Amino acid sequence: MPFTLAIIGRPNVGKSTLFNRLVGRKIALVDNQPGVTRDLREGPARLGHLKFNVIDTAGLEEVNDDSLQGRMRRLTEKAVDMADACLFMVDARVGLMPADQVFADILRKKNTHILLAANKGEGRAADGGVIEAYSLGLGEPLRMSAEHGEGLGELAILLAPLIDNASRTFQEDAPIVDVDLSVEDGSEGYHLPTIHKPLQVAVVGRPNAGKSTLINKILGEDRLLTGPEAGITRDAISLSLNWDGTPMRIFDTAGMRKKAKVQEKLEKLSVSDGLRAVKFAEVVVVLLDADIPFEQQDLRIADLAEREGRAVVLAVNKWDLEQSKQIKLRSLKESFERLLPQLRGAPLITVSAKTGKGLDRLQEAVLAAHKVWNCRISTSHLNRWLAGMVEAHPPPAPGGRRIKLRYMTQAKTRPPGFVVMCSYPDKISESYSRYLINGLREDFDMPGTPVRLWMRGQGDQNPYKNRKKSTPSRLRKHLGKIPFD
Repeated sequence: MPFTLAIIGRPNVGKSTLFNRLVGRKIALVDNQPGVTRDLREGPARLGHLKFNVIDTAGLEEVNDDSLQGRMRRLTEKAVDMADACLFMVDARVGLMPADQVFADILRKKNTHILLAANKGEGRAADGGVIEAYSLGLGEPLRMSAEHGEGLGELAILLAPLIDNASRTFQEDAPIVDVDLSVEDGSEGYHLPTIHKPLQVAVVGRPNAGKSTLINKILGEDRLLTGPEAGITRDAISLSLNWDGTPMRIFDTAGMRKKAKVQEKLEKLSVSDGLRAVKFAEVVVVLLDADIPFEQQDLRIADLAEREGRAVVLAVNKWDLEQSKQIKLRSLKESFERLLPQLRGAPLITVSAKTGKGLDRLQEAVLAAHKVWNCRISTSHLNRWLAGMVEAHPPPAPGGRRIKLRYMTQAKTRPPGFVVMCSYPDKISESYSRYLINGLREDFDMPGTPVRLWMRGQGDQNPYKNRKKSTPSRLRKHLGKIPFD
């Protein structure tokens, strides 16, 4: 296990800013408004030659345990237990607050390696806060500025012996495993282990649909912040897990409301972070609320995933609260076929994030959608299929010109994309393209996945098609001598 450092402190002391600088990317939302970070965000960090994991946590506040801030504090305390060391940050410009002393006393009891950092320490205005930090009894404070990158060298010096000790302990405790380098066929050499890239899955939906609760149930632990309040999740949190033998990286995203209702800057950042997660995902799980399914915003989110070319799985949550399940299921299927024809055949799964019922079917649907999304069809099969489709329904003849579909091939996967070479490609109607796409989905068993179809003419690849003929230089010189009246 790599060395893990948890960054903790009061709200708005600069924890997310330091997290972004350590991981080398702006993946955590940063704003002047306190309390932006709510969930635990973990990422690989690099500081000089040191490599370790870093956890960004929510701000510590003295509140009731049942409140939203109280649940955020419990998550932060969980990160302290997970980490090998903690970096306790205080604001050098504001100075020490009573809460800093309280949380410093708590940290002494929870973690053996506590590093104290006085952030925002640039300039003389921070001198007083740095001196006050000595009173916490956590040793000499590290004066730093996460925004300007000051003090990172000193932080690396403090972390180096801790990381070396943790690495040495891990190597001593690791069991010795004998590796058989022989091969069955008797040939020389050995088989290298197969490395499987984790499947990228994004869970999206409207606020309070139960996205974080669903992911917590899949993980088997309360890793994400949940509650009855709508809009708890603010940024896209990625988590790595092994779901029944399948390595996955699952993204929890913020609830997406209608664009007209999104006014605050922070919510705009949260929505854009969720949209970015959709673009990087391979399979998108659109989570619907069983009480109010297929709202206008649900349709927009599903259409967005289809336009981005992602494999889509629709999951209806809170199914345990439904009384007339069979009647409701028939209504859901009818609404799905009527409102989302572009996703015809996509899996529609009923789940309960609270009880965990239906998660096995959800996993099967995700894996099946990903397999279809990666499918490849041979050119010979496609051309035999194309001949049958043209014979059953020939393309139109606009202006008396018969359009010939010459041959077809698959140009790409993820999602499947096909190219048809034909005459007069600009004359092919949208309805005929839809006819071919629907036939591809039905005959090659590709339900619900986005399918791309491009019509190309023979002249599309001619680089000299639109170039004007140039006059040879000798002829231009001769024409220059001829007088014109």
